[in-house]
Amino acid sequence: MTVLAAGCASPAPDPDPGVGYQGRMRSRSDGGVNVSVSVLSATESESLYGVPLAKRGMQPVWVEIGNETDRPIWLMYVGLDPSFFPSSEAADIFAADASREARRESAERFGRLSFRNPVLPGQTRSGMVLTHLEEGVKLIQLDLVAKDHAHAFSIFTVVPGFRGDYQTSAVFRRDVYPPDQIRDYDDDDAFRAALEALPCCATNEGGRKHADPLNLVIVGGLDDAFPALVRRGWRPTETKWSGAIMRVVSSALSGERYLNAPVSDLYLFGRPQDLALQKARDTIHQRNHLRLWLSPLRYRGKPVWVGQISRDIGSRLTIHSPTLTTHKIDPDVDEARTALAEDMAYSQSLVMIGYASGVGAAPPEQPRQNLTTDPYYTDGDRLVMVFDRRPVSLDSIQFFRWQATDAPRQTTPGIGR
Repeated sequence: MTVLAAGCASPAPDPDPGVGYQGRMRSRSDGGVNVSVSVLSATESESLYGVPLAKRGMQPVWVEIGNETDRPIWLMYVGLDPSFFPSSEAADIFAADASREARRESAERFGRLSFRNPVLPGQTRSGMVLTHLEEGVKLIQLDLVAKDHAHAFSIFTVVPGFRGDYQTSAVFRRDVYPPDQIRDYDDDDAFRAALEALPCCATNEGGRKHADPLNLVIVGGLDDAFPALVRRGWRPTETKWSGAIMRVVSSALSGERYLNAPVSDLYLFGRPQDLALQKARDTIHQRNHLRLWLSPLRYRGKPVWVGQISRDIGSRLTIHSPTLTTHKIDPDVDEARTALAEDMAYSQSLVMIGYASGVGAAPPEQPRQNLTTDPYYTDGDRLVMVFDRRPVSLDSIQFFRWQATDAPRQTTPGIGR
């Protein structure tokens, strides 16, 4: 089965384009404070530190802070990682059995590379903070404090060396829709009508068979929606290259977790998903996962992603998959949709939520089937969530006024309907 699965896999893209970490930096500014950040790959960190940090679960984050204010600024290290590695501890880990001179040299090297507080007025300072290793993407939270002032930046970054399926998607490299196809909606009722006119379901490659229901709409992008998902533990999936497929099989046999396990392709707008994310549970057999496609719609200037979400509750053999295996989904797909709404309420970025029809109701006594013949039932609605960069508290989340006139189809209180 492993050999067959590997043979079905597509080749992986080059995981490291050779751009230095400072060439990949992302920058933000606020009130005279300028910040830039970048995450080092395992190869870059070993080259810089002279030791394999990644093998010990360490990942350096390069931070540069420019202070144009009249107050000293301190970086809160625990904002990047509550369990970050002090440079002295990391140096000792790699030189514990070395000579006294080697330990001293290790401590000096790690200390020289580390970020040092404070950043004085008119000063620009840079250095490394050693965080725990993450693959695929990393949400960098920079919390800076000064007398009577604070600055917070949430920056979404890609981690080099990871073969994510999003790297094969054209939407992150170019505009996939010509300007005359894009429709930007300011009116909520018109936006709702556009969402309800979307197809009910994803399909197979040829578009001849319905797959999972399109029960999710996300409004936002790299600066708000995706950081919110990553903040709540959602991780990108790998491409279906041979190494990932073999790891799926070995994890299935051992029952181990695989935080970035690939997902099968479903189709919308004539292409497979542009991005897939998952939140793994204790084993590879259990996870929540979602697929997203960039649509030609915009809502008040923000990109609109159409998607599907379901919960995997097991694995089984099937002739309906090229790898002969598939996940079994929880037939109550509305439960996964509701769980995501509640999850995102804690992301601090969700500003508005609502529900639109368009999926089509399927009661438990008359369920529909996805491509791998798993049954599912639904009330027929799709969850709509709008995100923003500014912090949002639970009691500040707004609801589309659609819900003010609609009779609810569920009696569950709270944000999940």
